[in-house]
Amino acid sequence: MEQKAGFLLHLVCGVLAVLLSSSVVKAEDPYKFYTWTVTYGTLSPLGVPQQVILINGQFPGPRLDVVTNDNIILNLINKLDQPFLLTRNGIKQRKNSWQDGVLGTNCPIPPNSNYTYKFQTKDQIGSFTYFPSTQFHKAAGGFGGINVYARPRIPVPYPTPDGDFTLLAGDWYKSSHKALQQSLDSGKSLPFPAGVLINGQTSNTFSGDQGKTYMFRISNVGLSASLNFRIEGHKLKLVECEGSHTIQNMYDSLDIHVGQSVSVLVTLNQAPKDYHIVASTRFTRLVLTATSVLHYTNSHTSVSGPVPAGPTGQIHWSMEQARTFRWNLTANAARPNPQGSFHYGKVTPTKTIVLANSAPLINGKQRYAFNRVSYVNPDTPVKLADYFNIPGVFSLNSIQTTPSDGSASLATPVMPVSHHDFIEIVFQNNENSVQSMHLDGYDFWVVGYGSGPWTPAKRTTYNLVDTLTRHTAQVYPNSWTTILASLDNQGMWNLRSAIWERQYLGQQFYLRVWNPVQNLANEYTIPSNALLCGKAVGRHT
Repeated sequence: MEQKAGFLLHLVCGVLAVLLSSSVVKAEDPYKFYTWTVTYGTLSPLGVPQQVILINGQFPGPRLDVVTNDNIILNLINKLDQPFLLTRNGIKQRKNSWQDGVLGTNCPIPPNSNYTYKFQTKDQIGSFTYFPSTQFHKAAGGFGGINVYARPRIPVPYPTPDGDFTLLAGDWYKSSHKALQQSLDSGKSLPFPAGVLINGQTSNTFSGDQGKTYMFRISNVGLSASLNFRIEGHKLKLVECEGSHTIQNMYDSLDIHVGQSVSVLVTLNQAPKDYHIVASTRFTRLVLTATSVLHYTNSHTSVSGPVPAGPTGQIHWSMEQARTFRWNLTANAARPNPQGSFHYGKVTPTKTIVLANSAPLINGKQRYAFNRVSYVNPDTPVKLADYFNIPGVFSLNSIQTTPSDGSASLATPVMPVSHHDFIEIVFQNNENSVQSMHLDGYDFWVVGYGSGPWTPAKRTTYNLVDTLTRHTAQVYPNSWTTILASLDNQGMWNLRSAIWERQYLGQQFYLRVWNPVQNLANEYTIPSNALLCGKAVGRHT
């Protein structure tokens, strides 16, 4: 009898264990809810009162601290006098370009109205940002940090830091965003920036204990200038770059280009005093600098002495540093296998796209273009036009996949590509300034940098072993950068210059990643709360 009872108890426990494990596997990922109100405010970041954009009264906006696979429900209330959108730089919006927050996918939120974004940090970790994509709002603020932490069961390749600091650095103007936009609309380029800010100020203090190690999450949220970041007397250990765990090299300073993010570990192993934190512009005749303070909690000595100088090397130095950023192939990513089901270096691209940036005058006004085509935002988002089969909004053949000679033109180009293609994109920069290129919906492998014109023979120089993935890549003057992208995310995705004047004046287009099999396994349906505008008004979602 006792033996039978023991058997029954063992059986019941086993069934319960199976049920419990099944419920854990099937449990829905956590939800996090936010309500953000966007308003104007008056601040003096560079000592002159000016209109800025606040989110919940904050400049920069609130930081989103989330975990891999969290579902984010963000109700955005627009109290500005202009339509408004937010986009998340580097958040992939898996199968969900409906939530990307750019004018090609979403109607802007009208004044005194709201929209609820619903998106997921699916299979991602790392340091990212959000910012306004409408008008020239980015020049007024409205940006903030997004920190995606690993789930507890997924180890990271470094000890848990003793603290975590987010630094949003970028060039800044004293003019209002409306004045800057008016200047661009009149056909003029932007003037040189007035300064550099870190977290919306010219100076901040970051405090830590001697002997402890802290993570600094640094993003370039500016409009145009590459930055060099350094901390006096301290080494920077690079551990993550836009969602990729990196080989943990040590650096005295790091170049961070517009739209890019990195995470570094800094050990407070120096004498107890205060030290300069510096972000200064790169490749500019006049070097603009913002300084903050690294304060040891047992320090009794204020920061003093000259600000530590940046690197003396220029383009070649920066390109060589970029080549040292490598993927940590032995570390877990947001999922246990960072390689996925294939290795990027062993896949033959199905298509090569070569994009040459340019700065043409069209109708006497300054514009910017890819392959001689300068993008014009239509009244109807191209994603809605595609979904509702609305003709005349965009063109699938107005931009070519290779550069050609001739005059530039205005259009609304969408480049068709196939779902699950593996593509090679070459950014060819024949201009004399550094470019920064971004693709929504994806990260990509930056396999090569080189000087002069790209040719197929340059493929022999590619890193096909351990280059990292990221969402924004710099292209040096009179040089090229090549990326490889696995098009596993169906939707309408913005490929653009991250230098905001160039994006605003046309250096962008959309990739239509298409699969003729339409189902939820490939792409989510249009949200029930989707805003409709232009020719989509009156259509049924």
